[in-house]
Amino acid sequence: MYDGRDFTELSMIPKTEWKDNELAYFHHCLQQLTPYLNSEGVEIRTEVVEEIESRGGLNEV
Repeated sequence: MYDGRDFTELSMIPKTEWKDNELAYFHHCLQQLTPYLNSEGVEIRTEVVEEIESRGGLNEV
């Protein structure tokens, strides 16, 4: 179960300051919701994916 900052709090800080478990959790959530995302949601998902890639992927969290 995810036990971290909520999306409202995270949306106010750069993705570079998100923890790995936060990136992993919200990546999974956004991935599941992809068919229903508007353009802003797609942009957020893209930013999350780019941050994960910039870190060289994610280890088991």
